[in-house]
Amino acid sequence: MTEAPPRGRRGRITRSGDFDAVYRRGRSAADRHLVVYAFARPDGAGAAAGARLGLSVSRKVGGAVERNRVKRVLRERFAELAPTLRADTDYVVIARPGIADYLERQGSGAVAERLAELTARLAPPAEAAS
Repeated sequence: MTEAPPRGRRGRITRSGDFDAVYRRGRSAADRHLVVYAFARPDGAGAAAGARLGLSVSRKVGGAVERNRVKRVLRERFAELAPTLRADTDYVVIARPGIADYLERQGSGAVAERLAELTARLAPPAEAAS
């Protein structure tokens, strides 16, 4: 198989302070179903760990089953996208209400396209030009 290896918890943002840093100092891009924040870690700290993902999926998205499915799909799709992203960057993805229905109707491929589109909008200007 040519799938990306599992990222485990090392590729995740779990601490409240890390989320706050991304929210306060990061850039954001949004569409109807997702909001993505990106923040380059200072001095490339932890670049060896690669891009990290934080998820925020509120109860407005749906019950526990729907929320866990949305989180699983977002983690899987981010893992596929991670090799194309800057390694010293933290990303926080906020799922908006309606994403569970969109995922059911359009499939995880459509969610992956939206995620890739939003992360591309957040790419630094130097990388976006090349």
